[in-house]
Amino acid sequence: MTLTAATSPPNAHTRSAADPAAVVREWNAIATDTIRTSLGPRPSGQAAIWEGFVSVAVYNAVVGIEGGYALYKWHARGPAEASSAAAAATAAHDVLLTYFPAFKERLDSAYADSLAALPAGHTRDQGVHYGKRAAARIIELREGDGRFADVPFTASPAPGVWRPTPPAFQPFLDTWLARLRPLLLASPQQFRPGGPPALSSAAYAKDVQELKTMGAKAGSGRSAQQTETALFFSGNLAEQVQIAVRDHAARHRLGIAETARLFAAVNASATDAVVTAWDAKLHYGTWRPITAIRLADTDGNPATTADPAWEPLLLTPPHPDYIAGHTTVAAAVARALTGVLRTPDIDLRVPSEVTGTTRFYGSADDLNRDVVDARVWGGVHSRTADVVGCRAGTRVAAWALDHYFQPVAKDGTQSRTRTARQDRLAEPRCGDGTD
Repeated sequence: MTLTAATSPPNAHTRSAADPAAVVREWNAIATDTIRTSLGPRPSGQAAIWEGFVSVAVYNAVVGIEGGYALYKWHARGPAEASSAAAAATAAHDVLLTYFPAFKERLDSAYADSLAALPAGHTRDQGVHYGKRAAARIIELREGDGRFADVPFTASPAPGVWRPTPPAFQPFLDTWLARLRPLLLASPQQFRPGGPPALSSAAYAKDVQELKTMGAKAGSGRSAQQTETALFFSGNLAEQVQIAVRDHAARHRLGIAETARLFAAVNASATDAVVTAWDAKLHYGTWRPITAIRLADTDGNPATTADPAWEPLLLTPPHPDYIAGHTTVAAAVARALTGVLRTPDIDLRVPSEVTGTTRFYGSADDLNRDVVDARVWGGVHSRTADVVGCRAGTRVAAWALDHYFQPVAKDGTQSRTRTARQDRLAEPRCGDGTD
């Protein structure tokens, strides 16, 4: 189902006492705008990292006052009478200002507007103080985490090995993401999947043939709807997710703690999904479809044939094929949503700047299927890289929600009650036809 939808950030001046959670949505929109403006059109998972940092700081700032959920790597509860809205705005502002100091003027202006919308006094002041502590805690936790480290890709060009792709022939982008300390996982390798199919295998040949036919820029076997799907998911996935989650939280009138938890679970899982994907990309370093098809006469597989002029529908991002970042992140987001909502029905309206349309996704399986298909039909990822990425992302988020953002009982202990239905959410349908 495709709809037309507005995607502009909410206005702080429209907030009312009946919707205290609006401040969390507003600062998510501010964070997304700041990150997008700073990074520009980088075909990297880096945007998800910053969204994760902001979201866990806001989560701690809110639930440390409101209660109901376990704090993220922190034990300092705030005063019960403090304003959680003031704390949320302060935490988001301070984290963004730390990592994006060039945006100080606009961040300070937005922060002043947020505080002006709240009643002045001791309650607001206490919220500001606690929000600053929450931000400082996240900033402290992220010191020395490997951001922007020099991580070389040392594999020499050979059949099956990644190398820069046309037309720009850019080097492997943001290799440091593969070694970044995760927000939730124990290490980047925790959910590293097994390797891709051997070049000599029938599975590899099947992937290449599908890409050659369905991912081509010209003369493909795609339908108009399939092409639209490829284009729909060709833009900034992190931004698509933020808009969709904001809309979901607003339509379902989630409270401020529930909204903060939803963003933290989604964005922290997406952060670690990026780290997981980049770890596999750096470790396996597999060539992209455009290279595989143009150089198929070098792969030693008699079932593949070279087409030196083949071009994909979409521009190939400058990093290896296996595993696909888009599907890893999308599956982590979907699993985080089903885990927090405790149902496979995610009720998500996902927009696309590229196509100017919004798609409704009622289930996580439907979202995963479309993202997997989109990257194949765009000619930028093998189906194997997409499906394995989808499964890895699901496992990242399932593990994350077993260990973080859990409800707490009145005595402060975490509630880990699970149902058989929740356990069935652990394995997704990832569009490979065999689930």
